[in-house]
Amino acid sequence: MKINTWFGILETDRAGEILESSLLSKDIRELALHSLSLRDSRSNFPPEGFDLKTAALKSGFAESPAEYYSLLHEVTLEAAKLQVSGALTPDQRIIQAVEALDDINETTNALSERLFEWYGGYFPESGLGGEDLALFIAKYGSRENVSSEDPLYSKARNSMGAKLEPADEALLKGFAENVCSLYERRRQIEAYIENSMELVAPNLKLVSGPMLGARLISLAGSLEKLAEFPSSTIQVIGASKALFKHLRARAPSPKHGIIYSHPLINTAPWWVRGKVSRAVASKLSLAARIDFYSGEKNPSLTERLEAKVLQIRTLNPRPPQKRQESGAKPKKRRRK
Repeated sequence: MKINTWFGILETDRAGEILESSLLSKDIRELALHSLSLRDSRSNFPPEGFDLKTAALKSGFAESPAEYYSLLHEVTLEAAKLQVSGALTPDQRIIQAVEALDDINETTNALSERLFEWYGGYFPESGLGGEDLALFIAKYGSRENVSSEDPLYSKARNSMGAKLEPADEALLKGFAENVCSLYERRRQIEAYIENSMELVAPNLKLVSGPMLGARLISLAGSLEKLAEFPSSTIQVIGASKALFKHLRARAPSPKHGIIYSHPLINTAPWWVRGKVSRAVASKLSLAARIDFYSGEKNPSLTERLEAKVLQIRTLNPRPPQKRQESGAKPKKRRRK
């Protein structure tokens, strides 16, 4: 009988006596990698009650029990280190980037709103907001510094806002530069996510777009878990509150979760969005499985999806008519 152990391969008879052994070297890293491969393969494990320590001593791998346990301790630690270093897979890096993007969006929106409120007292007629306002403040500071070529020159000269003191101007310009750097950092993270999705999940990116595909992976936890989800789960992923409300209070079941941002869904008429969502979720599930198990790009996925959505919209050109009630409902009797 062939038995795989962490220190080598053993051939034993029915009584458990070792007939032949193929031992590994005592290199800790090699033994750790071999142990991890055994855990993944799960083949020819030692039978119940088999004494590995005695087998290691009889085969000549270890000269004493102390040496055996010392090697086992070092190999276990090295295997744990290898597992930690390999935990940050490419799809996990995409998840971290998505979460970082959400944090940057939240921070940027809050700081941009504060900058708008702060600078609005000095130049309320600017009509700018967000990144445009931050760039304007970082460039000019006070409205008195606006050049004559700028479209806001006349408004700046005739503004009813308060005068901006030099100390406040320096503070506002520094604040605006920080906001501009956050917008630039957001674009860099978006570009990183788009490039990573092309390498990790090209079919999912093709069907859903880079940002929606990355958010699906983030909500699922990994590309492997997303590939294991049925299409019905992918359809409502991100709509947990509406789903629990449906299960508890008999509210209408949600037709879509975050996949609503897909252009084929949010541009569809309201009466076919449920059917379109099911079609899109089905193709997303198929794309995730192809990416995880084969990784080969299949451009026909989008063509078949668009044809399916066109068929749904063609077969349902008008909203459904409400059913007419045949008669008045009987009045409920009041309980005494």
